[in-house]
Amino acid sequence: MTSTTLPRSALFVPANRPERIPKALDSGADIVIVDLEDAVAPEAKPEARRALEAFLEQAPEKAVWVRINAADTADFDADLALCRDRPGIAGLVVPKAETTEALAQAGALGLALMPLIESARGLQALPELARSPGVVQLSFGALDLGLDLGIEPGSEGGDWILNQARYQLLLQSRLAGLAAPIETVHPEFRDMAVVERAAGLAVEMGFSGMLCIHPRQVAVVNDAFQPTVDQLAWATRVLEAAERDAGAGQIDGQMIDAPVMARAHRLIASAKRG
Repeated sequence: MTSTTLPRSALFVPANRPERIPKALDSGADIVIVDLEDAVAPEAKPEARRALEAFLEQAPEKAVWVRINAADTADFDADLALCRDRPGIAGLVVPKAETTEALAQAGALGLALMPLIESARGLQALPELARSPGVVQLSFGALDLGLDLGIEPGSEGGDWILNQARYQLLLQSRLAGLAAPIETVHPEFRDMAVVERAAGLAVEMGFSGMLCIHPRQVAVVNDAFQPTVDQLAWATRVLEAAERDAGAGQIDGQMIDAPVMARAHRLIASAKRG
């Protein structure tokens, strides 16, 4: 992925509700993730695969991502078989990622991979997972990770621990040369002010986008990951000032050095995602 193609919003849609996939594709989400895992009950997974297969045969030009089941489940191999040689699949979201072997199996399909870190073992293996062939971006599942670590959901202490996990995703993404990671889902889909605050914090931390569980979240998340009017005005003035003065120019009392220039270029590039 390049800076202009990084997803701001990634919307999940259950594979066993194929009638929702076109609606998700029209929601404004940058990518749509058809979910064969958490959104589908165990007994419904075979039917969900058949439904996804039928959709892909009817609309092969509609590029979607697919969240497959975890490598330690009986559905993993069947999911990979479904996704093999499907032009309508752009990438795979690999849940509960813990081993490079599982990513190698998924990566053998030649699709882009997004591992989800959802356990202590996944966090420990993160440096190796980030460098696995095919991996383009990292994300994590706060609910599963919190459960594995014994975190109290929604607590100040629990949030502090999850922020350490966020730091590791940012750090290992940078060290592996990956795009910035994608923030976990937020369960709130009625009060968009709550989603806006969560997305804003993710922007401040350096994340490039956010997973969404409801179409209502998409527009709010997209807006949050776009530079503001003031930021773009600042970036434009920085670049114009630098063009006028190739030496040590300044703007708003701040010297225009290499990091300032780099931030201005990054803001302009981010604006193009919209």
